[in-house]
Amino acid sequence: MKKLLVVYHTQGVRTAELAQAVLAGARTVEETETTLKRAFDTNAEDLLAADAVIFGTPENFGYMSGALKDLFDRT
Repeated sequence: MKKLLVVYHTQGVRTAELAQAVLAGARTVEETETTLKRAFDTNAEDLLAADAVIFGTPENFGYMSGALKDLFDRT
């Protein structure tokens, strides 16, 4: 079974809605276990355990959210 991790951060609702839609679609794929986590709740073990990762973030002044940047810095 393949493991897909969906990681997102948002202070609004749009990116969270998008992440939920990705989760719903991914869960229709057989032989795939999909997990949804917020960026601050994700750690290196989560990333290493996944076969693939989808990142969701709003665009802030042409860059990703601070929480997603924090995840990359921590891991």
